[in-house]
Amino acid sequence: MSETGAAAGASSTERKPRRLRGHKKGAVTCCVASSARPGVVVSSGEDGCLCWFDLRTKDVLLTIEATNKAISSVCFKAGNEDFVYVSAGNEILSFDVRMGSQSKPLETYNYNREEINQIAVSSKGFLAAADDSGDVKIVNTMQKCLYKRLREAHTSICSSVQFIPWRPWTAITGGLDSKLAVWDFSKGRTLFSIDYGSPEMQNRSSSASAGQCLNPAFIHSVAVSEEGGLYKVCAVARGDGAVDVVDLEYELAPAKSKGPSRAGGSAMSSKGTDLGNGSSNQSQQKRILLDYTMGGHTAAVSCVAFSAFGEKGKFLVSGGNDASVKLWDWSKGFSSETNSNSELVLDIDVKKKVNWLCTAPTDSDNLIVCDTSKVVKVYNFP
Repeated sequence: MSETGAAAGASSTERKPRRLRGHKKGAVTCCVASSARPGVVVSSGEDGCLCWFDLRTKDVLLTIEATNKAISSVCFKAGNEDFVYVSAGNEILSFDVRMGSQSKPLETYNYNREEINQIAVSSKGFLAAADDSGDVKIVNTMQKCLYKRLREAHTSICSSVQFIPWRPWTAITGGLDSKLAVWDFSKGRTLFSIDYGSPEMQNRSSSASAGQCLNPAFIHSVAVSEEGGLYKVCAVARGDGAVDVVDLEYELAPAKSKGPSRAGGSAMSSKGTDLGNGSSNQSQQKRILLDYTMGGHTAAVSCVAFSAFGEKGKFLVSGGNDASVKLWDWSKGFSSETNSNSELVLDIDVKKKVNWLCTAPTDSDNLIVCDTSKVVKVYNFP
């Protein structure tokens, strides 16, 4: 779709959302949808509370006063969603939802020196915590001890961390130093990295999207496609208003060989990846850029998530400081079909800056948005 076609095909809409009330004050900071219980969503807030919602009902199901600090991140325990982990300050706490509103922390981890920005849990029971120092701590929750410290890839705040589900010993991190790093966390070393702040990357971005806003390409959020999805990729929410989609298997392929290590911050793939504007480039495209020329964000992108509805991983959702949420049919950009381009299919004006979002399919497709208010908003699409 052309620039004008994208803008015309996905004009900004003011959909009226459902409002889920449960938090007492401050902003809602994070939300996560249950995969074991369709329609169940957990949110966290600056009020230190966890709220459980069922999208089939009106009222909050459960509220836990988890901490007297703002909660920065929340995630379910892999394989048992009766348990959740939350980060607050430099601590990680775990709770058992079956204990109700009186639930007290079951476990507490204090391995991070500075404030934690995001936590993630792997299928093998490892818990990752990215903090303001630039370090990532990997905790073995089975043995309840520190497993690894990932360091020296980031020179500034590490804002985001995710595990790669189809590679059980691999994690990916992003930081406010504009660097994306993929790790073999069993060995504590990087497999490859991308520096979005390097002159080469900046030149390629500017040539692909002339006129893009001038904010640095800080990485605010990283999302990884689910195992079994269309493509094995990650999406990167950038401070310059763009979303980058990276073919991880393509980038990781050199790490399998006995050639020179790619750790240490290579700016681009040695295979000469074309940083494009969402076009397939005759199936040679291994990295696509979703920016304002396609109807994208005009301010920093704060979060990204692959949708749980539709064909698995087909859609990518992004939220930004421009108070908008975008739904992208991004996978067309990786298609081998001629003239098949990534496409913006929905643009929602949500009125406030977006902190986090997730998707939860029930009888309809639901998009859950956390913004700078204390109310969780749900947009549904029949």
